[in-house]
Amino acid sequence: MSQFNLSAFEEEAHEQWTHAFESNPSALEKYYLNVAFPYPSGAMHVGHGRTYIVPDVIARFWRMRQKQVLFPMAFHVTGAPVVGISKRIANKDEKTIRLYRDLYRVPQNILDQFTDPLTIVRHFADEYQRVMTACGLSIDWRRRFITVDPTYSKFIEWQWKHLYDAGHVMKGAHPVRYCTVDENPVGDHDLMEGDKAEVIKFTLVMFRFGDAFIPCATLRPETIHGVTNLWANPDVTYAKIRLDGKPWIVSKEAAEKLALQDHTVEITGEITGSDLVGKTVSHPLCGEVPILPAPFVDPDMASGMVMSVPAHAPFDYIALRDLQQKGQYTEIKPIPLIKVEGYGEIPAQYAVEKAGIQNQMDSRMDALTQEIYSAEFSKGKLFDKYGGKPVRVAREEVAELMQQKYDSVVMYEFDQRPVVCRCGNRVRVKILHDQWFLKYGDQVWKQEVQDHVDTMALVPPEVRAEFDRTIWWLKDWACTRRVGLGTRFPWDTNQLIEPLSDSTVYMAYYTIAHKVREIEPKLLTPEVFDYIFLGKESEDLPEKKKLDAMRKEFLYWYPYDFRFSAKDLISNHLTFQLFHHCTVFAGQKDKLPRGMVVFGMGLLNGAKMSSSKGNVFLLEDAVKEFGGDTVRMFLMGSAEPWQDFDWRNELVLSTKKQIERFYNTVMEIKDASGEPHDIDRWLASRLQMHIAKTTSALENFQTRQALQEAYFGIETDLKWYRRRLPKDCDGSRELHELCSVWVRLLAPFIPFTGEHLWKELAGEGLISFAPWPVTDEKLVSPKIELAEELLARTVEDIESIVKLIQLQPKAITIALAPEWKHQIFRMIAKAEDKNTVIKEIMKDESMRKRGKETTDTAKQCTTLIHRLPPYVVEPLVQDPINEKAVFDAAKAFLEQEFGVPVHVVMAEEAGHVKALTALPFKPAIIIE
Repeated sequence: MSQFNLSAFEEEAHEQWTHAFESNPSALEKYYLNVAFPYPSGAMHVGHGRTYIVPDVIARFWRMRQKQVLFPMAFHVTGAPVVGISKRIANKDEKTIRLYRDLYRVPQNILDQFTDPLTIVRHFADEYQRVMTACGLSIDWRRRFITVDPTYSKFIEWQWKHLYDAGHVMKGAHPVRYCTVDENPVGDHDLMEGDKAEVIKFTLVMFRFGDAFIPCATLRPETIHGVTNLWANPDVTYAKIRLDGKPWIVSKEAAEKLALQDHTVEITGEITGSDLVGKTVSHPLCGEVPILPAPFVDPDMASGMVMSVPAHAPFDYIALRDLQQKGQYTEIKPIPLIKVEGYGEIPAQYAVEKAGIQNQMDSRMDALTQEIYSAEFSKGKLFDKYGGKPVRVAREEVAELMQQKYDSVVMYEFDQRPVVCRCGNRVRVKILHDQWFLKYGDQVWKQEVQDHVDTMALVPPEVRAEFDRTIWWLKDWACTRRVGLGTRFPWDTNQLIEPLSDSTVYMAYYTIAHKVREIEPKLLTPEVFDYIFLGKESEDLPEKKKLDAMRKEFLYWYPYDFRFSAKDLISNHLTFQLFHHCTVFAGQKDKLPRGMVVFGMGLLNGAKMSSSKGNVFLLEDAVKEFGGDTVRMFLMGSAEPWQDFDWRNELVLSTKKQIERFYNTVMEIKDASGEPHDIDRWLASRLQMHIAKTTSALENFQTRQALQEAYFGIETDLKWYRRRLPKDCDGSRELHELCSVWVRLLAPFIPFTGEHLWKELAGEGLISFAPWPVTDEKLVSPKIELAEELLARTVEDIESIVKLIQLQPKAITIALAPEWKHQIFRMIAKAEDKNTVIKEIMKDESMRKRGKETTDTAKQCTTLIHRLPPYVVEPLVQDPINEKAVFDAAKAFLEQEFGVPVHVVMAEEAGHVKALTALPFKPAIIIE
């Protein structure tokens, strides 16, 4: 018998797979799936492994289902992150150099060249391809490209022409996330921290302080009537500035931010927070209020000063309560101004005290604050003396009034902090006036996308709500920047199209990527792509024969069937691409995406994986240490794709042992030559169920469930099968067919081992293209399966009893329930209301005569039915088995198992009080 050697299996398979997965249009039905292409700026870790192995398992499954499968890959290098990396390396930044030298193990001679950003992406793109290949990914590598290829840039220009012509691209003033070092707008992919931060529009409420203003940023200007004080941090030195010629007092950080938002800012002096504490300020809508000390005030949040509304803000209420408990400022009372049902006269006080919150550090405070704010916005009304309007109406009106009459201005700020660029610098909000942006706020465009999303397959189904929310939440999106790699913006060549905005329709480009490079980029005019993708004829098209070949590819493969990506990309990339598809392929609904599968996150020993924090396990190391199949099987078996998974080396090692056990089992039984026994019929029937369940699970992207059926389900059955064989029998010749099915069912998960075993089984060609097993209904026998289930459960019960009494039995009696108990069992199982069925049972004269025995049995049967799985109860009702015949046939097996005589009797003949407890499918067991 050949030895289990994953490394050898991998080497064999790689030789056979060199060009095996290059996929072309054919007479077969197509299946096109793709996954978010990676940004190759560092080595792959096991989290990346799950991202790319899930679609590979699905690709291999459908390939074996005899579909023509396309699984392509490319590399996304657009944007500024890699430019920032190259700058840090050029500047000898030790942390960056250590990351690339020590964690990513880049050779020094190559690292020295990383001052060029393109060298970085080309190096890691090659590394990604090498590691992906090591993981057994069945990718058509002919279609590989990077997003700065000249041919791809021409494709992007064509795409943007359609967006521009449709009126979705505009130029104007727009608040953007901005790196003040790179002097560049930044997108989600450019950020080291804060990629989920949104830009929020605050109203600055202007409080008069002598001849100056102290602004306080708020999202709830309508609460001005309830302000009792301001909060200032006594440990902060504030800046005196002239903003647009007017004197203000703000934090130094706020002065920097305001200078980026259409204001001229001149620093004229300083004042400490401790000097502000105890002073008073005033506003026409709330009168004169004091400034109180608050070390919790963050100078980097908005203006660095906070207005306090303790009646409606839980944090303000607790902060004031803390001071008053020390005997300070006891004269200040919360001023309620909003009535909201269910929250008492003073909502913040009511909510805080009801929750029993003792201090501001309570972890529930953020959720409680959000609860109050949401309740007041959705159901709250201002008191009549403040206008009596609903909060949702008053908010906008008061903000407008403040700007018109009370010197208020708008300030943009992030809803969370910190926001840090990959270059290491803090990101601010800046208003750009020459900024190009995509009009995702367009209601008509939103509706087009929503109409399509309503028709899409989304996995898991619960992400549909997140897509719906994102479509209507999305605002206009800054789509250009000045620094980085990428395609020049056609209408302003000093700018580049930002990364998320150039990665929205590239799934269509995959269909022609291997052929389009045969044409000179200068010949790739918009008319060329109009012909390839939209079928629009025009004069003087170059290389018409080649264009026809590309159009044929596109028409065969598009639309894609499923895209796989992370759940955190729903709020941008995954939804952006739907907007863009709806425009580029306007009028061609048959070319719009059909479905998406959304992934969960990867953890390493319980913590989120992060290259920057060093909490990663490199995918290459995992493959070298455990083997490609082990990595694949662990990642597929640890969680469904949309669930978070946790990589733990000790668990991965046990997975390798499982693969070895599978291999050895197949090698042991594949040449069995015995005559079939009754138990072979059971094994064949069970195998059909595993085929059906594995197939269904993979059709629904349930890779973990599929693996449970294909591996553990069949392994468990084989253990019972071998246990049930007569003495001196190693199994029948029918095991060869089981091995063939088993190896094929597991081939998408462990393809290296699969290919080797397929050869051992004398399978034809590569297992990667072998036909997927199909259920043979003729081999399905629910009655035989039920009989073995009864027997296995009874053996388990006997073993439990023997273990409990800790005595060697002299004999075992199995007492079977009488027919009248079976009748009660069936009546209860069929009944819709299990609680009232006893009345129906008691209508039978023979049952009524048994009195308490009948009611006790009914209760016991009800409990048993709830405990038994449906696959047992349903056939028991429809086509009951002869329990006596089952145990009589298995008598020799039972005696062999327990080494003592076994008697099978009907309960009423047993002459033992315990026999009276026998129930259908649960005989009484009497140990002598």
